Amino acid sequence: QVQLVESGGGLVQAGGSLRLSCSASGYTFSPYAMGWFRQAPGKEREFVAGLLPGGGSARWYADSVEGRFTTSRDRAGHTMYLQMNDLKPEDTAVYYCALKRTKASTWSDWGQGTQVTVSS
Repeated sequence: QVQLVESGGGLVQAGGSLRLSCSASGYTFSPYAMGWFRQAPGKEREFVAGLLPGGGSARWYADSVEGRFTTSRDRAGHTMYLQMNDLKPEDTAVYYCALKRTKASTWSDWGQGTQVTVSS
């Protein structure tokens, strides 16, 4: 059973940085993509960043975080990171990691989320 566990959230002042981690376990397949999403109070969950484990350095980002956030993965492929710099109050949300098993599938496996709060 796929398990995704996020950590690293917390309270930070605007302009500060945080690094989120997503520990992945319980599967033997190679996911097509891994990604980060967030959901702010009263808003729908939105895509933040993604990477293709089998795609070299392929990364892509939401326009709202481009240039401030960077996603990466450790060599073993079991932990994904989201480095968040120059944080803004509008980045406040619960952050989730997710897997996309194949190119044609949806984002089917999700973690429980970690809260990020940015104070002004």
